Amino acid sequence: MNRAITDSNWLSENQRYLMAAMGVVRAALEQHASQQPGETTDETRLSLARQSFKEAADSMSSASALESLCRTFVLTPFERDVLVLSAGVELDSSFGALCAAAQGDPSRVYPTFSLALAALSDPHWNALTPAGPLRHWRMIELGAGGSLTLSPLRIDERVLHFLAGTSHMDERLEGIVEQVRSAGDLVPSHAALADRIAATWSQRNERAALPAIQLCGDELACKRAIAVAACAALGLGLIGLNAQFIPTNPSELDAVTRLTGREAALNTTAILVDCDELDSSDAVRSGAVSRLIERILGPVIVTSRERRAVLQRQTIAMDVLKPSIGEQRDVWRRELGEAANQLNGQVDLLVTQFSLSSQRICAACDEATSLTAHDLWDACRAQARPQMNNLAQRIDPAASWDDLVLPEPQLETLREIASHVRHRAMVYDRWGFGTKGSRGLGISALFAGASGTGKTMAAEVLACELRLDLYRIDLSAVVSKYIGETEKNLRRVFDAAEQGGAVLLFDEADALFGKRSEVKDSHDRYANIEVSYLLQRMESYRGLAILTTNLKSALDSAFLRRIRFVVQFPFPDAMQRAEIWRRIFPSKTPTQGLDVNKLSRLNVAGGHIRNIAMNAAFLAADANDSVRMSHLLRAARSEYTKLEKPLTESEIGGWL
Repeated sequence: MNRAITDSNWLSENQRYLMAAMGVVRAALEQHASQQPGETTDETRLSLARQSFKEAADSMSSASALESLCRTFVLTPFERDVLVLSAGVELDSSFGALCAAAQGDPSRVYPTFSLALAALSDPHWNALTPAGPLRHWRMIELGAGGSLTLSPLRIDERVLHFLAGTSHMDERLEGIVEQVRSAGDLVPSHAALADRIAATWSQRNERAALPAIQLCGDELACKRAIAVAACAALGLGLIGLNAQFIPTNPSELDAVTRLTGREAALNTTAILVDCDELDSSDAVRSGAVSRLIERILGPVIVTSRERRAVLQRQTIAMDVLKPSIGEQRDVWRRELGEAANQLNGQVDLLVTQFSLSSQRICAACDEATSLTAHDLWDACRAQARPQMNNLAQRIDPAASWDDLVLPEPQLETLREIASHVRHRAMVYDRWGFGTKGSRGLGISALFAGASGTGKTMAAEVLACELRLDLYRIDLSAVVSKYIGETEKNLRRVFDAAEQGGAVLLFDEADALFGKRSEVKDSHDRYANIEVSYLLQRMESYRGLAILTTNLKSALDSAFLRRIRFVVQFPFPDAMQRAEIWRRIFPSKTPTQGLDVNKLSRLNVAGGHIRNIAMNAAFLAADANDSVRMSHLLRAARSEYTKLEKPLTESEIGGWL
């Protein structure tokens, strides 16, 4: 039908066919209007009209819109003629007067079921019922009148346009239903899923309803591409319905269900119900979505992150995994073309660091300002950000190795962490450690030490060194009082982070990764389940996860066994504090007469030193002066007051 309506020849043929069908109904009305009681019916005019209708049908190069509609919704000849009668009033101004004459009432310039039963051939009462296709699919509507048989009949506008050969979305579904277009080529594993869907539907029993297909996973674009490919293999289009916009009011839900089902049938399309962002705790909307899926008998594909229960319809669930390393590599090489050979192994680094779908790989290639390793790397980071920005706070790392003042053993461990992340491709893939299982592949580090000793700065240094995004996990947004919700939130964080290889920073992680408690009630049991889930994800997460804590002893020992690196950040001694003071002021900051040896007597960590230096800079700026010891003294007094700590003479003696 969709192919035919773009053909001008077909449009002319369809117009002739519809007019011929209206001619049959017109002849029937004229015969009924002219017939006198007791007279013998003259069927000559009706016979000629039927002959013309047959000739129009024979001349059609493909099925007419009316014929397609009758076949799709299984209309009887009488129901077809009732529909044509209702269309005739809209398309031919003379039909109104003919209806009035046939009903013997000048005011009834509209069709009714009473007229149809009296004038049209092969009448049957089932056509009038709400369960009949004319009213069930809302092809015709009953007007005001209070009587089933005497109320005016009006053809639905969408159906009228369809009969005329014009196909467009029903305006009542605008904003709810959309056309789903192809999202590009599929990788082999996804193409196999599309073939499986097509085979499942093509091998069905004609008497049984098609099973609904559930595509489960986190990558919506991949699921949509699979759905489009499966439908294309069967000659079907695809329309999408966002579960967020499905009404929960029963009458509104029924209307949307019928109109969507009718739209799919008219255009020979399947329906994709997008449940990816549906809140599982919203029982009312989830129930409405399930009822819609159960009531639409045509081909339905459901996309969701997790498997959904649909009780009254056979459902086949398929997990959509991200493309494998090899598939991603092939997509990169296909998109880069000759440039892939010039990158000298950089493609392998991109594949190892970023787990992107084929659609996002294509987008990264388009976004990159040039096909260099540097620009492609940054484009991949940008592709992964939208997933994470809604789940955690992104920190723009600006610190470098020169900003860190730590003992050499700690610095060496930090460099080793960077080395592990940088060489994952070689060890996991080329050397085969990744084939031994996903457990233990996660690169995790614990940064322990007092507040202000440089733990967060060290995370920034690693992210800057590796040119990766750093995300601080907001524990208040992750931890939920509702059972099971914390695990779901954490899963979303880890899944999104794996796509872009982001560095995850669990600041003050002892609040989340604390010791598992003795089970005394259900809350303790579920709290321990959360900890166990975190253990599993930490082991399987292939990116870098950093935990910071002020109190190492507060962490669960099971975490410590599974953490690859532990870095103890010591409180800086006087020599280290002096070095911090030497590096704390940017080169553009004007200073005068600063004595780092005297400043190092302040018994505070690097974070507090930074606060004092910045506050002193503001004091100097306000005085239009360089930063002096006097400004630092005032800033130090303010910082110590905040810490509720006395500023001793041994610390500030001889400053001024």
